[in-house]
Amino acid sequence: MSVLAVLEQRAGQWHRLSFETLAAAQQIARELDTTVAAAVLGHNISALANELATKQVETVYAFEHELLKDYTPDAYTLALEAYIDLFKPALVLFPHTYQVRDYLPKLATRLDRVAVTDVVAHRVEKGSLTLVRQLFQGKVNADVRFSGDGPHFASLQAGAYRADRVVEGPATVEVVIPSLSPSDVRTRPLEPFRESQHTVDLGAAELIVSVGRGIKEADNIPLIEKLAQALGAELAASRPICDAGWLPMERQVGSSGQTVAPKLYMAIGISGAIQHLVGMKGARTVVAINKDADAPIFEIADYGIVGDLFQVVPALIEAIKKA
Repeated sequence: MSVLAVLEQRAGQWHRLSFETLAAAQQIARELDTTVAAAVLGHNISALANELATKQVETVYAFEHELLKDYTPDAYTLALEAYIDLFKPALVLFPHTYQVRDYLPKLATRLDRVAVTDVVAHRVEKGSLTLVRQLFQGKVNADVRFSGDGPHFASLQAGAYRADRVVEGPATVEVVIPSLSPSDVRTRPLEPFRESQHTVDLGAAELIVSVGRGIKEADNIPLIEKLAQALGAELAASRPICDAGWLPMERQVGSSGQTVAPKLYMAIGISGAIQHLVGMKGARTVVAINKDADAPIFEIADYGIVGDLFQVVPALIEAIKKA
């Protein structure tokens, strides 16, 4: 077994990035002509393991233990360390979540390895894997290659790979009972922090309508809200809109906001600064509306409309309602 995808769940629900990671693992394994396996950690996770067993992997490893019910860096690290040290997969992939950012450096260090984080792409050349990660808020792409023996570790940025490209196929489930005791766990998990009951997870949205400074003033935001409602989409914004208090910070997309990967991302009055593009580059289809024909957003847009949004958006709303 050469590629291992470690997926993330909480309270029996998959994290939305888990199957993006599995899709990446399957693709890399195919290109390296090797095998792929998947792992999930928790307690009473047979249903999740059986769901994974419908995907095209060699084996599903279900790490089952009462001390894995709630996440702690000690328990997760110890459980994975023993398995990885025994079976020595060449490459171990993780979703780049807050949880993984917490324990992956600890795991890699205990195995005397490095971890490449926030990977956005890869390529295989002459049987050698190169990972691509971004620096300076997306201004520079860096190629990273591993040296020495595996296991090698990497986490994948949200939207870098598409979950709908996971290949289906039967797999076997192997239950792993890690050797853990309460004395191994030095932290006591509390309830997950929630900023607000109304917090929006834009990362899970399939349709997003996002507004930028071209809207001019807060009183014009309802126009974009009407378009979002007509499409059944979530409303989002660039940083200046949220900094001005015109929309809550939870709706900000970009390097200092949320990272999204919807089927459709409509950018209205957004110039396309790199800080914003970092947050939405995983979108499958990008539609841009801007009166500046030279706006950077048009360089990455699949469809572009050069025009005054105050004329274009009402016409779009009317056309959508008729359709």
